[in-house]
This record gives sequence, structure tokens and C-alpha cells, in this order.
Amino acid sequence: MTALATPRYWTRTRLFALVGVASSVALFIGANAHLVYVSFASKPECVLQQNTEGVAIHRAAKPSC
Repeated sequence: MTALATPRYWTRTRLFALVGVASSVALFIGANAHLVYVSFASKPECVLQQNTEGVAIHRAAKPSC
């Protein structure tokens, strides 16, 4: 008698999908880690702003100069 062929669990399609998902997750985590690093590393010591009276758009809350 011949043995029944059992299907392989790790087929090429499953491995390709697993590698794709793992690389997507790694890219997402890496991008977020980079954003956190840049947010902590970029602390300007002096914020320049125009000397205008009244309300201005995009003005710093507390200028440090």
C-alpha cells in the first residue's frame, strides 16, 4: 500500500505572505521609532517670530529668545 501524501504546511505562498507581513510590521515600527527619535532630538533653543501686534497665525506660545 502507498502512504497518503500529506500537504506541506509551509508552502511558498504562506512563506511569502509571512515575510510580507513581517517586513511591513518591521517597517511600521521602524518609522514610528524614527518619529519618536526625531521628536525628542529636535528641540530648538530659540524660536524666532515676527514683531507684529495682535493675533498671528503659527506663533510660538512662549518664545525663548
